[in-house]
Amino acid sequence: MSTVRVSKKTKELLFRYAAKLQLRLGRKVDLDEAIRHLLRSEAKLNVLDDLFGSVPELSVQELLKERKLDEARANRRYGL
Repeated sequence: MSTVRVSKKTKELLFRYAAKLQLRLGRKVDLDEAIRHLLRSEAKLNVLDDLFGSVPELSVQELLKERKLDEARANRRYGL
């Protein structure tokens, strides 16, 4: 175990992120898990950016937004 110093604002943002993650997962989430989740998410964005970075009009954020819409449509259509 080690200590990491962050500003009050960063700590507040991290607690908010952990709370949202906890709601989504339906279980308790500590700050360590929240940080690991953020790092994994960043790594996924980097991979997507590498894959789609050659298409200037398609951003990673737009791709993720469209993917969520696709999932929502599939859930409605197939009752998932």
